[in-house]
Amino acid sequence: MKKAGILNSDISRVLSYMGHTDCIAIGDCGLPIPDEVERIDLALKFGVPSFMETLETVVGDMKVEKIVLAEEIKTQNPKVLGEVEALFAGQNIEVQFVSHAELKALTYDCKAVIRTGETTPYANIILQSGCIFA
Repeated sequence: MKKAGILNSDISRVLSYMGHTDCIAIGDCGLPIPDEVERIDLALKFGVPSFMETLETVVGDMKVEKIVLAEEIKTQNPKVLGEVEALFAGQNIEVQFVSHAELKALTYDCKAVIRTGETTPYANIILQSGCIFA
């Protein structure tokens, strides 16, 4: 049995397969997930697990060089945006804002989309993998 890190076997597997510039998305319970992309469904009930709880856990096990957020999060969910900014504060991570429609289109290129129980608007992110060696 695994001693530390992410216990969810699907998330752990996808992260271990990822290379530099590969992407994974974490979304609220309403984010549409393309049929062609692996769905890792963690949603148990509304709010569980939360977007931030899931994001913090994944980021703890992944080298991130870039994040993509919907522009709409700035006005529609500033609380979650502030939490995301605090999580990545002081790190050399590129932040890109795109329309929500464009973020949904970008999920087609992700290795997987993790569905949470989050019910607040625009609580979706794409994480681009960095390189762990120089």
